[in-house]
Amino acid sequence: MDAIERVRERMFRATGALDAAGVPYAVAGGNAVADWVARVDPGATRATKDVDLLVNRSDMPAVQAALEGVGFIYHNLFGVDTFVDGEKGRPSEGVHLLLCGEIVRPGDLHTLPTLEDSERGAEFQVASLEALLKMKLIAYRDKDRTHLRDMIGVGLIDATWPARFPPPLGDRLQQLLDDPNG
Repeated sequence: MDAIERVRERMFRATGALDAAGVPYAVAGGNAVADWVARVDPGATRATKDVDLLVNRSDMPAVQAALEGVGFIYHNLFGVDTFVDGEKGRPSEGVHLLLCGEIVRPGDLHTLPTLEDSERGAEFQVASLEALLKMKLIAYRDKDRTHLRDMIGVGLIDATWPARFPPPLGDRLQQLLDDPNG
């Protein structure tokens, strides 16, 4: 439980600093999935070890100032803008920035959504369900498929969703709907 609480503390410290500085952002990744899943079934949430934030490239100086102001240290690790929690922080447990409207990895066929595709949750700004699904379908790693299954399992995603996405994203979602264990 201690590790889960440390991730939540980092997320709230980061989002609180950005809110206080007036810097737009949206929580993405596993924490956004947990936020959406908890709206339907709080017991079905899954822990994650890092914090993913969607931000605008033009806001990077303000993001850096806000996060460094609450103890995070900037690193660019393999092309990913990351903020580790103090001198002994680990990048794998850090705050990772995703840049709106950009490609994450070479070979990705679609860009990340913008902050217009987000909403205010109870405690922080969070990627909209559709934007979050798009990000998970673009990345489509094993953990992304697991997150998609979690959202399918609580009824957030149904057979109407694949048509909302271009190929191959809609096709990927349809495959999971057809065979969640595949």
